[in-house]
Amino acid sequence: MSDLERLYKIKYMIQARHCVPIDAFLEELEISKATFKRDLEYLRDRLNASIVYDRAEGGYRFDKPNVGDKVELPGLWFSEKEATALVLMQHLLSNLDQGGLIGPHIDPLIEIIDGILGRTEISAKELRKRIKVFGVSSRKSSLESFEEIGSALLKRQRLDLEFYSKAKDELTTREVSPQRLIFYRDNWYLDAYCHLRKELRSFSLDGIRKVLISNKKADEIPEKSLQEHFAESYGIFSGKATKRAKLIFTPERARWVSKETWHKQQVSSFDKDGNYILEFDYDQDPELVMEILRHGSSVEVISPASLRKKIKEELTVSLQKYK
Repeated sequence: MSDLERLYKIKYMIQARHCVPIDAFLEELEISKATFKRDLEYLRDRLNASIVYDRAEGGYRFDKPNVGDKVELPGLWFSEKEATALVLMQHLLSNLDQGGLIGPHIDPLIEIIDGILGRTEISAKELRKRIKVFGVSSRKSSLESFEEIGSALLKRQRLDLEFYSKAKDELTTREVSPQRLIFYRDNWYLDAYCHLRKELRSFSLDGIRKVLISNKKADEIPEKSLQEHFAESYGIFSGKATKRAKLIFTPERARWVSKETWHKQQVSSFDKDGNYILEFDYDQDPELVMEILRHGSSVEVISPASLRKKIKEELTVSLQKYK
């Protein structure tokens, strides 16, 4: 029986019998009196279990539990494996939560889980030390902006933004109704309805220079509309799909690309020579062009002709720089 199972058993025995003599614990758990005392101290000090010794009844019970209520000890509904998985999840999440939006709400739970694992051979500290997360292309966002955006998103308020567009090298003022935060390829984006452009837009958080929560209520965009606009096409800066890309990858590169999801509704196959053929819908192509160029000579654009021409032009310009 693991330490965690034993703690749960102690809680269950008291719940079921209301008052349990120490000899009953020692016999059923097959432990020494010293081990039971350590478990009891841990339950009281680390998990805030209100267990007291009742001299009149000669056993241990919960201190005045409400009639008919079950007493639950925080954390004891997790097995050791589940607690380990939660620690790993929290560690990965903390690397994304750069604005501290989620952390304060889950810290109390993490303390309990750390306490549970502290009694086992696997410590939470050891787990976190062995898992590293690197944001290869992550861009630094303003902590203040992240907090304000997160707050407006949850409270359903509009935002007044000063947004810098890198592509156009211009700063504009926008009033937006935030819909959701997206973490995509190591960076954060805000999906919102832009009242200036009168349409849905995605804003990279690192491009938001100033942000102010408005007194106006945010417009609600149906989830179906969000999905149709942002999920139908390739990439984060998508709109309603207007074109369909067809790419062919060499057999060698196919070993990697065939395991990737470029689009939720992509269609893929292998030809007789082992080449990997990938098809999906898209609207805007800047992001797609960069992704295709990343694969160099291991990929060829079959269609549409406009995308094939753009890739050819980019490669030609690049080649000129190496003459």
